Amino acid sequence: MQALIAWVKWAGLTVLLLVAAFIIKVAWPTFVTIARQLVRRPVGLAAACVLGALYFGAAFAPFLATHRVSDLNLGQTFHPPTALTWDGGPAIRIYENIDPTAAKYEPVAGESIPLKIFGKGFEYELFGFIKTNRHLLLPDYAALEQKLGHEIDPAAYPVFLLGSDSTGRDIYSRLLFGSQISLTIGLIGIGITMTVGFLVGGLAGYFGGRFDFLAMRLVEFLMAIPGLYLLLALRSALAPHFESGQMFVVIIIILSLVGWAGTARVLRGMSLSIRSRQFILAAESMGQGTGKILLKHLLPNLASYLLVAATLSIPGYILGEAALSFLGLGIQEPSASWGLMLQQSQQDMKVFFLNFWWLLTPGAAIFITVIAFNLIGDTLRDIVDPRTRSQQ
Repeated sequence: MQALIAWVKWAGLTVLLLVAAFIIKVAWPTFVTIARQLVRRPVGLAAACVLGALYFGAAFAPFLATHRVSDLNLGQTFHPPTALTWDGGPAIRIYENIDPTAAKYEPVAGESIPLKIFGKGFEYELFGFIKTNRHLLLPDYAALEQKLGHEIDPAAYPVFLLGSDSTGRDIYSRLLFGSQISLTIGLIGIGITMTVGFLVGGLAGYFGGRFDFLAMRLVEFLMAIPGLYLLLALRSALAPHFESGQMFVVIIIILSLVGWAGTARVLRGMSLSIRSRQFILAAESMGQGTGKILLKHLLPNLASYLLVAATLSIPGYILGEAALSFLGLGIQEPSASWGLMLQQSQQDMKVFFLNFWWLLTPGAAIFITVIAFNLIGDTLRDIVDPRTRSQQ
């Protein structure tokens, strides 16, 4: 199932990049203007940098991770984040479990484990086809054995940069692998939504007539149903025990089915306005085909709205996946997503009674991602809004 997730993820992102490249090509002047304006706005630029860092972490998750997504260490449950230090080079502190019942750990004074850059660890496939076992940072157990003068059990000297959970799994590594699912679902889902919304809304506005009537009645029916209830109903209508690879595909389809209606309605109104303009009438009088008119004349005039709408809508897809996984209807073990990690944290009440705050880092990741998307979306909306430009 991990192979299915990887295949769908990279295939979906490849198609999405091709579609995005085509849209940028046909609407290049618009995107150049937006990029120049974005650089001058510090809030939007900062949000773009945060999102860039998040998606970089998702793309290179196996390289940045120190453990596999499902590696267990039952002797190091609820381990606090290991502190970084400097001991002739980068190193991490060594911790002693002073109370296994209460999971209390204390750093051993003066003891540390050296870290090696680009060390060899578990094997993985980067981008789905590059096989390697190199990682950015790994503990140098050979150097520690040489320092101590005897062999050691690596499981007794773990590296948990963001702590461990109730089964001793590394939160940092699971957060990286979980971002591949949570962030990818948002991108692929919004790509499908915008494509369907453009085809239905654009064609309805351009052609009008019976197709317009039927399309808008379908849109109004979907918009009349509360989104969360429609999401849960669609999920409940499917098999209850999908594996993670199948669930990854199902969630993308469900979120796309729920989200395209609003986009189609707005694009239909914009297409109605654009189709009566002189350049559309001139193209029709010259005998250009419908497909060429839609892609060469209609799409460039809708590109700025599509960009803003997509940016502001992606958080909804991320929250939708998190909600399904949190309720136990989304991604399942042994895979990881931010919503699934939150559900596991919520199930263990020790996070509240014993202050294991690091179990809530997936919630912080969701919060930061949603805020960043909304900030850059608001910035893009200000850039493309002619009323805002006229006031500057």
